[in-house]
Amino acid sequence: MQNDMHLNQPVDEEIDLRELASVIWAGKKIILTVTSLFAITALIVVLLIPNQYQATAVVSPAQSGGASILGDMSSQLGGLASLAGIKVPSDEGGEAQAAIEIMQSWSFIEKFIKTNNLSAELFAANGWDRETNSLSYDSSLYDSQQKNWVRTPPAGKTIEPTSWELYETFSKRLQVITDKTTGMISISIEYYSPILAQQWVGLYINTVNDYMRSRKLQQANSNIEYLEAQIEKTAIAGMKEVFYQVIEEQIKNKMLAEASPEYAFVTVSPAMVPEEKSTPKRALICVLAVLLGAMISIFAVLVMHYGQQPKSNRSPIES
Repeated sequence: MQNDMHLNQPVDEEIDLRELASVIWAGKKIILTVTSLFAITALIVVLLIPNQYQATAVVSPAQSGGASILGDMSSQLGGLASLAGIKVPSDEGGEAQAAIEIMQSWSFIEKFIKTNNLSAELFAANGWDRETNSLSYDSSLYDSQQKNWVRTPPAGKTIEPTSWELYETFSKRLQVITDKTTGMISISIEYYSPILAQQWVGLYINTVNDYMRSRKLQQANSNIEYLEAQIEKTAIAGMKEVFYQVIEEQIKNKMLAEASPEYAFVTVSPAMVPEEKSTPKRALICVLAVLLGAMISIFAVLVMHYGQQPKSNRSPIES
């Protein structure tokens, strides 16, 4: 008896698959109609989405590889600096690791946007005309003729985009990737205009280098002022000698920073103007829309068929 049941099971499954195929075939008009609607809608949507272009530069940490002069001085005079109450950073990671964190921070990005007056281009632009090389703006947000913000701000926001809104918008366009094997860093910005994308990448790297160099100069000046004050306070000749040696190191640090435009990052491959768009991927969007429409329509056909079928007529598997 059990053997007969096992023999009949494949037959029942085959019958169920045939029935399923027949139900889908019977509802082919619905399936084709729904799938076509999804395909047409997706085609209209992707044609309305403006192209965006991604410019990428590859940089290398300026003090990597153990060849840093600053690192050599730190190893030689680190003990003296500790005695003097000054913390001299080691070359392990150099300024680059700190720069990677700083360049993606809210405060740095806010300053970069405001210094270069990028608020409107970043927050209100919605396209680019290749022939005229001009941006188009969302008129509900920004009046490009009068150069005024006209948006109706969300609750708790101002008519001009807030610092957080600008940071979020820029962060979505910025990509910083570190290759763990080579130590190289890829810095990319995606935007409607390929020309502006390329310009912004170069400007961004220069701004990071300037910021880190200025930061090092400020730190060195503060250390020198502190050490000079300590020299005035102490009458011990040995300690004065220690202070003078550490001051000498700090002056060398300043000279190194002032002579290094690419203080944190050395550009290995500068950003070029991209010729091919990075988004949207129109073909992929259309294929996914067709597949989604087909699955939804097939599911709907099966639900309608088996939902209307009396329970007594259903197969044992269905019930």
